[in-house]
Amino acid sequence: MRTTQTTRHRAHRAGRTALALVGASLLTLGVTSCGSDDDKADDEKKTESQDGGGVKLPKLDGQTLQVGAVWTGAEQDNFKKVLDEFAKRTGATVKYVPTGDNVAGFVGTQIAGGKVPDVVMVPQVGVLQEFAGKSWAKPLGAGAQAELTKNYSQGWQDLGNVDGKQYGVYWKSANKSLIWYNTAVFTDAGAEVPKTWDDFMTVAQAVADSGVDPVAVGGADGWTLTDWFENVYLSQAGPEMYDKLAKHEIKWTDPSVKDALTTLAALWGNDDLQAGGKAGSLKTEFPTSATKPFADLDDPKAAMVYEGDFVSASIAETKAEIGKDANVFPFPAVGDASPVVTGGDAAVALKDGEGAQALLTWFASKEAASLMAAQGGFLSPNKSVPMDAYPNDVQRTIAEALIASGDDFRFDMSDQAPAAFGGTKGDGEWKALQDFLAKPSDVAGAQKALESEAAAAFKG
Repeated sequence: MRTTQTTRHRAHRAGRTALALVGASLLTLGVTSCGSDDDKADDEKKTESQDGGGVKLPKLDGQTLQVGAVWTGAEQDNFKKVLDEFAKRTGATVKYVPTGDNVAGFVGTQIAGGKVPDVVMVPQVGVLQEFAGKSWAKPLGAGAQAELTKNYSQGWQDLGNVDGKQYGVYWKSANKSLIWYNTAVFTDAGAEVPKTWDDFMTVAQAVADSGVDPVAVGGADGWTLTDWFENVYLSQAGPEMYDKLAKHEIKWTDPSVKDALTTLAALWGNDDLQAGGKAGSLKTEFPTSATKPFADLDDPKAAMVYEGDFVSASIAETKAEIGKDANVFPFPAVGDASPVVTGGDAAVALKDGEGAQALLTWFASKEAASLMAAQGGFLSPNKSVPMDAYPNDVQRTIAEALIASGDDFRFDMSDQAPAAFGGTKGDGEWKALQDFLAKPSDVAGAQKALESEAAAAFKG
């Protein structure tokens, strides 16, 4: 599944507003249906919104719809509540279909078999563009487009637009530049929240000296390693170089990539600074890494875990209280400023028809996003979601910073790439960085492997 359409990505902005907003904040811690009222058939398709003026959805009694997504565990359970509310409002039966990490591969297999879900949540911009190029994705109808225009900034609309047509509704966004930590471990180690990478490494050593493994790395899931790299690279090389590497306008053998990998090697090459050492990290999946600092507050298995705001959903399954036992700080600055990398999942229709379009309209609405936000572990780019929908001050601070930043963000680099490079388990960038985690001393070898994979994927 390869494409060169990543170069059409139009949502990159030059500013760094989000960086300052998130850093400072954390450290201080309905569409109307058309038709005549005299037309009974149209009347029967309408349903009044339950909040007296919000999104309007058609009656879909007797229809069975499917929505595919990557989410498991708490994220899946919370998302199913949103699907259940859609079913309640429309009369449809809605089934959740797990796609696995490789959404492009899943959809390709379903297409070949003549059966696809009505809507799929696509976590990579490059894959969304690929689906549009293959005519697998269906453009938004008028109802979904109206909700999108009303509730989203232009930058988030642009991310789902290919060649002037709107295909995606960004249901979920993520601030992927956060480090979550066990507050008691920091206190016991005499550690303070670090602002720079050097400070972070000093804190990690202090925590190790106190008898707790400093950092949990979910290396069994290669996408977490791409996120580590992107944050280091954005902060160290800067946004212009980030944009060039994302489009493969510079090679992965560039000296800027060497610098970023060398920075990462200082952490990944030190077994004392990660839970279980390199071997342990490579066996640890993301959900497990997310709870290592918090599952057992009397005997934590790590002090910190790096990943996005969605980590809070995993923490919520433990006894740790966010804001008390668990807190968060921005990814430390490697260069001049702390980075902010965003990610997101776009709802894309794979079938024509009223049901798929109704789902897109629902996912673009304030009501659906507010319901999901209340569950925790979720960040919405929908600017109409009230801040009090989020369950705690930490998540409200992150959400406020995202909305206030407008279009000043950098999107996840691997998610912009063709799926063969940036979105395939056990292959491409994921595999190359896992190999690098296993042998962090071989920076040149990692660069060569990354460039080989990238060149093949972008060539298509």
